[in-house]
Amino acid sequence: MQQQLDPKLVEQAIEEISELISGTVDSSTLTQAQYATDASNYRVPPAFVVFPQMREDVLSILRICRKYRVPITSRGGGTSVAGNSIGTGAIIDFSRYMNRILEIDPETRTALVEPGVVMSELQKEAARFGLRFGPDPSTQNRATFGGMIGNNACGPHAVAWGRTADNVVELECVDGQGHIFSTAQPLAETYPSLQALIGQNLAKVRTTFGTFSRQVSGYSLEHLLPENGENLARMIVGSEGTLVTVLRARLRLVPIAEAPMLVVLGYPDMPTAADHVPVILRHKPLAIEGIDAELVNVVRRAKGSVPELPPGGGWLFIEVGAQEGEDATDVPARAQALADDAGTDAVVILPAGPKATELWRIRADGAGLGGRTPHDTQAWPGWEDSAVPPEHLGEYLREFQNLMNDFQLSGLMYGHFGDGCVHVRIDFPFQDTTGEQVFHDFMCQAADLVARYGGSLSGEHGDGRARSDLLNHMYDDATLELFGQVKDIFDPRNTLNPGVLVEPVPFDADLRRPSAHEIDFAGGFHFHDDGGSLTNALHRCTGVGNCRADRSAAGFFMCPSYLATRDEKDVTRGRMRVLQEVTNGSLIKGFADSAVSEALDLCLACKACSSDCPTGVDMARYRSETFFRKYRGKIRPRTHYFLGNLPVLARIVTAVPGMATVANGLLKVPFLKNLAFSVAGIDSRRDMPGFASTRLSKMLEKSGVKDIGEGTVVPPFLAGLERHPSLNEANKHGEKYIMLWADSFSETLDTRGAQAMVKLLQRLGYTVLIPPHDACCGLTWITTGQLDVAKKKLSALLEVLAPFAASGIPIVGVEPSCTAVLRDDARDLLPEDKRVEVLATMTFTLAELLSHPQFGVEDQNLLPDLSGLTVVAQPHCHHYSVMGWNTDEQLLRTCGAQVTVLSGCCGLAGNFGMEKGHYEVSVQVAENSLLPALRNADPDAVFLADGFSCRTQAKQLGAADGVHLAELLLNEKDVRRSKQR
Repeated sequence: MQQQLDPKLVEQAIEEISELISGTVDSSTLTQAQYATDASNYRVPPAFVVFPQMREDVLSILRICRKYRVPITSRGGGTSVAGNSIGTGAIIDFSRYMNRILEIDPETRTALVEPGVVMSELQKEAARFGLRFGPDPSTQNRATFGGMIGNNACGPHAVAWGRTADNVVELECVDGQGHIFSTAQPLAETYPSLQALIGQNLAKVRTTFGTFSRQVSGYSLEHLLPENGENLARMIVGSEGTLVTVLRARLRLVPIAEAPMLVVLGYPDMPTAADHVPVILRHKPLAIEGIDAELVNVVRRAKGSVPELPPGGGWLFIEVGAQEGEDATDVPARAQALADDAGTDAVVILPAGPKATELWRIRADGAGLGGRTPHDTQAWPGWEDSAVPPEHLGEYLREFQNLMNDFQLSGLMYGHFGDGCVHVRIDFPFQDTTGEQVFHDFMCQAADLVARYGGSLSGEHGDGRARSDLLNHMYDDATLELFGQVKDIFDPRNTLNPGVLVEPVPFDADLRRPSAHEIDFAGGFHFHDDGGSLTNALHRCTGVGNCRADRSAAGFFMCPSYLATRDEKDVTRGRMRVLQEVTNGSLIKGFADSAVSEALDLCLACKACSSDCPTGVDMARYRSETFFRKYRGKIRPRTHYFLGNLPVLARIVTAVPGMATVANGLLKVPFLKNLAFSVAGIDSRRDMPGFASTRLSKMLEKSGVKDIGEGTVVPPFLAGLERHPSLNEANKHGEKYIMLWADSFSETLDTRGAQAMVKLLQRLGYTVLIPPHDACCGLTWITTGQLDVAKKKLSALLEVLAPFAASGIPIVGVEPSCTAVLRDDARDLLPEDKRVEVLATMTFTLAELLSHPQFGVEDQNLLPDLSGLTVVAQPHCHHYSVMGWNTDEQLLRTCGAQVTVLSGCCGLAGNFGMEKGHYEVSVQVAENSLLPALRNADPDAVFLADGFSCRTQAKQLGAADGVHLAELLLNEKDVRRSKQR
């Protein structure tokens, strides 16, 4: 159900706004698709989106929208899980420009901010004064204060410092009638009718509102009581943009707690843990978080391991620290006293430090992974933040689990137990015909359950479209009428965020997933992990917006294009929203739609999202599938033909002695290079990496590498996997065989890493084999969406390499991106071929091989001595995302090197940075991490980059000469430096 607008009035509003504001207006299909949803279950395309640059822009936007009766919805990071930040009219996105911290006053301990300020940015600046903003929701590194004020955000430390409402000093606002006011003014002056309304309903307000700390649902009218100081600012917090538009906010800051300690308590299950919360609260902790065994198991599955926890099936993570006026030396005794009262012997107490951080990481990772169930199926919000008084939390959890069982639903539960708030995403079967009815019936019964315990439908996310329609389960008719009267005072024409809180839209209307249609298999990827459904795969994205956060300081890579442009169309979430619209079909008409092309244009196919996104989005894969479907039987972009077929071209050029030298010389002639690049669609500011004058395989003929002849190739397998006949006998003699797989880049372009790898492995006692035939993984064809060709290349590669893997011979890759194909994409391109899994499990990077318990170096003394050597390392994105780079880092540190690991993509990303139209963004991405690190590196540092594209980018933009890990380990301290001396 969407509010119908007059198209002519909308066009007039767009025209007038465009003329008056310094910001921008966008009504394109692309932008409508990106803003049609937030992090909720709902899909409501807006008429247009406005990006104001200043306060005066906002006032003009609001005035014109009122004039033409266009509904207004304010939006920040778009992380609302309740559908608070979507609407049919104008979306005002404050996050792009109105994101300035205007003032931090350490004397009054306040900060003045615009609505688009991301919370973590204020925390960073306030920390310089020993201060912080108290509440800290999990989305703090991308959530804006406008949204936090709208929802009354809380987070774990609300136990100590309260909700956002408790930490707002003053708001400058505009109501639905255009009245500009400050909440610092007395209520009798700003809204005498509101003061009178509360005066007429004192008994109702006193007995209905503020019954416990997380009663967030509805309007928080208790703040307007005379005994509470008629605090209009606090009442506006949590009104979800339905009463006012916030222009500025003055916030209270608090001193950072000293000497924090972590207390972890184990109980038989999570409800039992919750039963003990009231006793623990008496010790005045800073935070009490609850998690259960299923969540820990999911984190263990995703991360490989978790730190040891005390015995139990449910745990409380409790932070104790010294607030202002408290003695920091008392904290250990307080932590022990808390543990003594906790009713369990399963206790771990840790001071702040690496071990405590690792344990807290379980809670943080679990929250991110909550978008998937314990069975790795899609989980949805809707009932994701209910709350009850803490003294009833254990009972509520037991009944709530029974309710989920009755509906055969599951989800990962955790939460802010100190405030009685429970988070859970549930596997509503939206993909089935019964899904909407199941959702409807469950939500109604869940609302009845929470009301029976005196709880709140929402504990911190707000009601939005998800729960406003259920307020009648929590409040009586008189209370709901009171809400309507408050709304009429501020916004009598229902212009501000209509459909939320007052006159709500049905909570089961406008659901996004049920409106999507299934997309048939087209011959490309199978999307095996999503039940063979591309539609399911594209709906993995729940919109929580991790991809909008700059987490590079913590070692994350996602999302390089967004960090360069700060445009929603260039972030993983924005792209996923556009692709989701393809499955809907009403706004975007198929994969060939121009909006899809624009959304994917600046995707580097780095695969960082496949590891950094908690829901497992793999935009590189979806991009390849999109290209495959879009260009089947059609003319492709020029770069697809040239760069997509680069392995073929390189093999042709290097096949004839002397041809590579001639080609390299011709490409150094400016006129010829520019002509060739123009024809191929390559940016003329780039240089073409030189072709190898001699192929790697020719060089290795004289290097003592074991030649595997023609007669040893095993024919295609049918039932089982056969061992390689030529190696059966040799294996008996204990030879340490290794198959060196040199990809097309290492064979024909830059052979130095592969050459070094052969020498290194031979020195370490391995017998190095090379394949009897060329074995290309099809990477460039995958990247350009030529998946039919890629499958043929992979099938041919399997013919060559799979017999060795089946014989127990490790395959070691030189180029990380190609190694990643065998470990990842091949599994979904050819899922029915048994050889793929065997090859994937036997394919290693060099560091993985040398560190492997079975195939690795037995005598660690044989490893090189790199002590005193400074290494600046740029992990290839596919290496980081698919194999992980921790093994490489650990190996280097074991060898004594001092390692600085860069976070983020280099910016070249295969063919991306070479293509016309991408150069500027490629450079911007390089400026995120790579280029500053190269400029600031010690002149004697070694630049390590296994990826051919990473070395190319560093050479062309930073004049840095990179080395492969094999070169570093082989040459040790004599390895060439980044900056030649």
